[in-house]
Amino acid sequence: MSDSVIRTPDSVDFDELVDRFRQLYDAEPDGVWAAPGRVNVVGEHTDYNGGFVLPIALAQHTVAAVHRRDDSLVRVASTSMNDGAAVSVDLTDVTEGGDYGWAAYVVGVGWAAAQRDLPTTGLDIALDSNVPVGAGLSSSAALSCVIARAWSDLLGWGLDEQTVADLGRDAENKIAGAPTGLMDQLASVCGQEGHAMQIDTRAVTITQVPFDLPTAGLTLLVIDSRTEHSHADGEYAERRQSSQEAALRLGVRELRDVPLESLATTLDKLPPLLRRRARHVVTDSARVEEAGKLLLAGDDPRRIGPLLNASHASMRDDYEITVPTVDTLQEAAVAAGAHGARMTGGGFGGCVIALVDQDEAESVARACVRAAADREHPTPAIFRAVASGGADRIR
Repeated sequence: MSDSVIRTPDSVDFDELVDRFRQLYDAEPDGVWAAPGRVNVVGEHTDYNGGFVLPIALAQHTVAAVHRRDDSLVRVASTSMNDGAAVSVDLTDVTEGGDYGWAAYVVGVGWAAAQRDLPTTGLDIALDSNVPVGAGLSSSAALSCVIARAWSDLLGWGLDEQTVADLGRDAENKIAGAPTGLMDQLASVCGQEGHAMQIDTRAVTITQVPFDLPTAGLTLLVIDSRTEHSHADGEYAERRQSSQEAALRLGVRELRDVPLESLATTLDKLPPLLRRRARHVVTDSARVEEAGKLLLAGDDPRRIGPLLNASHASMRDDYEITVPTVDTLQEAAVAAGAHGARMTGGGFGGCVIALVDQDEAESVARACVRAAADREHPTPAIFRAVASGGADRIR
């Protein structure tokens, strides 16, 4: 319907991107690659604690038209950055701690490849994306991973999916200075249509889990609170530090090693703040395992709804990473009939996901818009998430 509040982000026009590449560089690209954003169904802040996560790759992508150069210069232009003008960085100048702006997510991949003694040359790149930025949907991982995939293909590195994801993570961690775990990059590289990925972040193994919601008459709504997802004021770093301190005090390698069965008595050994932080990590990782078992057994996906609600409560009360805008949307979605809803992403803003019956999607979405308006929050942007494939060459 024309007056629907559910609006799919505009697709990237591949032909237009190639034309832009020609205008920028007076050359033809060697190919076009795409890598998706991701949304995490359940399991938040568990990845850097050795636990489990359950993301899907989205149908929204960062797309790169790329041409291999014979020198060490990287020229990169994005429709959304720097007024579309190209930024130039010489790979020989890239070091940890350098300031490369948004291009760090690009040249950092070349730096990470060089650390592995992979042969590198410069690239000319034109970028476009329909992954919402600042919404906790891993737009940065989509960028670093599309570049890693393209570089690997063009230079014949022959890398497996995990190593492609590793290059993207190293670019983000060490050059861009973003303290992400590996979930975002693995989801962007390893996604499969109609599947979620149950990732064991310690073993770095992926179990593809059936997640064909339309067949079950379901939709996963992504409700962007329009509160920019950020880790300002060191909040993300504090959560990581608290988790590590809790594990140290409990005498375990990582919080993943705390048994769920004896959680209550185990946590009594910790002061209140660390107790809350640890409880979230252990229980949210367990929720991933429970959701994975249900989905692998072919159960009705509606049964994971209560796990989503419990995850949100844990993030709100124990990990303390939600904000009023996302709490409002989560509560509104559940009150309007969602089987479950939770904030997704690192927190302090970003998106809520809601598992809803297809014929109820519009009414749930409208309820969220009304609730935001009633509290004078920003009007949310809402679209349907579709479990999609991972990074690949498309032309």
